[in-house]
Amino acid sequence: MRTIKRATVFMIVLSISITAGLSQTGVDPRMIRGFEAIQKSHLRADLTFLASDELEGRMSLQRGSEVAIQFIAAEFARAGLKPISGDSYLQQIGMIEYRPEPREMRITLSRHGQDERFEYVRDFIGTFPYDLTVKAPVVFAGYGITAPEFGYDDYAGLDAKGKIALVFDHEPQENDPKSIFNGIGNTRHANSRVKILNAQRHGAVGVLVASEPNRKHPSNQERLARIPGIIDRITRFPSQALADGEVTTPQFSISDALAAKLLGPSGKKPSEIQHSIDSALKPASMPLADTVVEMRSVNAEHRRAVTANVIGLIEGSDQALKNETVIFSGHYDHDGVRDGKIYHGADDNGSGTVGVIELARAFAANSSRPRRTLLFAVFAAEERGLLGSYYYAAHPLRPLETTRAVINFDMIGRNEAPSAQTDGLMNIAADTSNELNLIGVVNSPEYRGAVERANKQVGLSLNYKWDDDAALNVFQRSDQFPFALHDIPAIWWFTGFHPDYHQPTDTVERINFVKMEKILRLAYLTGWAFADEATTPHFLARPVN
Repeated sequence: MRTIKRATVFMIVLSISITAGLSQTGVDPRMIRGFEAIQKSHLRADLTFLASDELEGRMSLQRGSEVAIQFIAAEFARAGLKPISGDSYLQQIGMIEYRPEPREMRITLSRHGQDERFEYVRDFIGTFPYDLTVKAPVVFAGYGITAPEFGYDDYAGLDAKGKIALVFDHEPQENDPKSIFNGIGNTRHANSRVKILNAQRHGAVGVLVASEPNRKHPSNQERLARIPGIIDRITRFPSQALADGEVTTPQFSISDALAAKLLGPSGKKPSEIQHSIDSALKPASMPLADTVVEMRSVNAEHRRAVTANVIGLIEGSDQALKNETVIFSGHYDHDGVRDGKIYHGADDNGSGTVGVIELARAFAANSSRPRRTLLFAVFAAEERGLLGSYYYAAHPLRPLETTRAVINFDMIGRNEAPSAQTDGLMNIAADTSNELNLIGVVNSPEYRGAVERANKQVGLSLNYKWDDDAALNVFQRSDQFPFALHDIPAIWWFTGFHPDYHQPTDTVERINFVKMEKILRLAYLTGWAFADEATTPHFLARPVN
């Protein structure tokens, strides 16, 4: 009897000691096991494999990406995640891979009975997955935006049916801090794909996108030219598209000179037209007299293939709330091998991939479960145009309307540093070794608040500067964006650009694993809050700026 009492006392004292130790971390004891399971040693081991020479840069539809798919699925199974479809973690995606034939791609302008041809790369860029020629009159459709939440519509009163729509890139008033379009940042309507789909809905048969003539930043073509090897990548290597994608209308991005020529019948310079729209925030859309354009897309190669998103889940503990979903996401693909050089993609986005895997293990290892269901998704073909996440958004395995938040990791492994990508466009702090960027919180202040509360236990330096970016289109460039298009609070967690971005030197030796561990612990606490608390973040179509 005395022995039992002593043992009981010992266990009580031990329990008090452990509880006191846990309380010192500031983390709820229900979550502590998973929180402490997140370790930089695991991240290093996983990323050393994913970014190794053997995976050959994980180019979509190539051998290395297939190895990555199987590795992620195996780790999900080992962690004990529930397969999303039967006994499989794979969401199969039909793809088209194609390579344009530059000598056959062309734009032809017909005016006054004369034809004038324009050359690929010099005068325009763009691809389309099918051989296609469209010839139609051209209408100018302003910025190509229909935004009822802002009371703005470039297509109001414009007949675009059967026409080719010429539109400016980006949004009105992007240099005005007081603009309803997120001040000096941008909104969903700045996205080229959104503009194409809007033109389709208005009956257009083709879209020409011109950089804004009064821009105070590089055009998309000029920005891309800053990345070594990017033009080679565009012209020499295959593009990819979803086999059943929404976009059925060809789109080319055109030079300033070609835009000025097309707008000639307006009697105004392109800069004057943009100034008119921006100053009054009223469309200046119009048909362009005696202006017919032929857009010709020809591919030298074309094949169908299949890839996959890798998805698993941990079911919520509440019988009602488990029907709601919180998503952790990243993408596993990168740039493959070019000219004998491996583009390892350790940061982009091996870091995000191993981050999703590590969080899956952490939540699975935790004895308690949050009330809502957690979905872990590593998407395919992000580098080819966010194809895996667009596919999921079009074919959700759990209803989008019950998806409460998305935590998307893309490049969470480095210290942000000045580079050609950001030179003159964004101020980078001298020391970013403890810094994390959150992109998209202007659309969800409640999301930001949840991260900041959780960060009291982690101590990262949080930065929101990329929400004031209109030059690099960063908000649109990762896998959270397709969810934001569906009014879901979806934020990109990002440690920033650096000189090794999309270069063979993006290797595991350059990763800051200490910071990665902190980021994932913050994501663990934030994701738990989203999945367990009574209220969840809301999406604001009109951003707070």
